[in-house]
Amino acid sequence: MSFLTAEWQKLVFLNYKINSQLLMPYLPAGTKLDLWNGDCYVSLVGMMFDNTKLLGIRVPFHVKFEEVNLRFYVNRIENGIIKKGVVFIKEIVPKPALTYVAKLVYDEKYETLPMSHSWLLEEDVYTITYNWKKKDTWNTMQVTAESKMHKITRHSDAEFIIERYWGYAKVDDTKSYEYEVKHPRWEIYAINQYECKVDFKTLYGEKFDFLSQANPDSVMLVEGSPVSIEKRRAITSISRK
Repeated sequence: MSFLTAEWQKLVFLNYKINSQLLMPYLPAGTKLDLWNGDCYVSLVGMMFDNTKLLGIRVPFHVKFEEVNLRFYVNRIENGIIKKGVVFIKEIVPKPALTYVAKLVYDEKYETLPMSHSWLLEEDVYTITYNWKKKDTWNTMQVTAESKMHKITRHSDAEFIIERYWGYAKVDDTKSYEYEVKHPRWEIYAINQYECKVDFKTLYGEKFDFLSQANPDSVMLVEGSPVSIEKRRAITSISRK
């Protein structure tokens, strides 16, 4: 049985080029940074969870909720197969129990903050907004997109960012956790405009402060789908120190 099942809906991606050295302290053992055209990326992602079940059970008041995460991209080669994965610098959710379970089971970096969202789904245009508050300041990410979905182009930057089926969490310099994320290939919307008002320094630390003034290199809105997250397994590697 899958550890968690849910529907991931209306995922907003704000993607930024970043100096790879800033990510090395977060890199899980057994993985390597995955680059697109020689560049390293982080993504700020806002999304909705719905119909969430833990080990097949719906937990009251934890079925539908927002999440915002800051992630980067890695790969791992196992038995000649390239596993394209994601590492989360931090995941923000509105429910303390979610933070507790994620830290306990997957050793992921979660934080509980007040959150809200707004979806304005008009005939031709969708406006998707995610908000979250820290230290009395609301952060916002918003996109306006055409309402028609498109398939993700093969070998595109969108495919590089979005088509990821593994998650990795650093435990220490020689151990990490790996888990599989199962979902069908997603579809994407064409972006008209975006807004980002985020205090990266307060949320993620001084090393990410420059993102508060930076424009994303690309912006995406993805429809999402039902998703299952499988049980973790430990992987080990020789220390990089």
